[in-house]
Amino acid sequence: MWKERTIADIKKALLSQTLPVNEINELKSDTRIGVQKLVTQYEKMREKKEQEHTRFLDMMQFEQAQYEIGNIYVAGIDEAGRGPLAGPVVAAAVILPQDFYLAGLNDSKQIRQVQREKFYDEITRQAVSYGISMIHNDEIDAINIYQATKKTMKKAIQLLDPTPDHVLIDAVPLDDLPCTSKSIVKGDQLSVSIAAASILAKVTRDRWMAEIDQVYPVYHFASNKGYGTKDHLDAIEQFGICPYHRTSFEPIHTLTKR
Repeated sequence: MWKERTIADIKKALLSQTLPVNEINELKSDTRIGVQKLVTQYEKMREKKEQEHTRFLDMMQFEQAQYEIGNIYVAGIDEAGRGPLAGPVVAAAVILPQDFYLAGLNDSKQIRQVQREKFYDEITRQAVSYGISMIHNDEIDAINIYQATKKTMKKAIQLLDPTPDHVLIDAVPLDDLPCTSKSIVKGDQLSVSIAAASILAKVTRDRWMAEIDQVYPVYHFASNKGYGTKDHLDAIEQFGICPYHRTSFEPIHTLTKR
């Protein structure tokens, strides 16, 4: 079958479909060097896909444990923006369908921006429900970042419809929730739902910082996201602060007391 086909045809077939074992074995017996290279590439690609599928299933262990005891709607929640000197803290909560699969999904910080944007669209398209909340710098200064983080996380959960049966939280313990919950250290690397929430939170916050960069370009918010990079700190020294800076955070707190 395959020996009469051109290398271009074989390449197209290998890239577009999963071939049965007997056909792969036939291709392996093809003496053409180009075909042998294609088969090697194909097998490496298949191995990589299988490894990714296994990794993804490992990240489903917390969700799967809840499904097995009858909790259908399992939400993941994460935040973005606890550490920056400017901008809001954003929380996202998401309930994914039980058969959800998105190859490459991981902690948002480990994924390139272009890929995060694509994942954002795919997660919001497939989600049973999702909620995104933010608390701005003035309230962060008033109640402190830890309390602001917990408050915006709870607000994100309240936006979910249906109400979750169980919530998986990245690191921060939350009380007074409408359901059971579990706080997981490094949850965005261990839970699919938390990883998905981390994508929604980070993309939302990054977009917000890009918007305020248009108003205050001297601080380079689009690139530094409000973190204390050298260019950001130099701009604060030269121009002072803007309305989006967190005055309770150092070194801004000290600078504003001069």
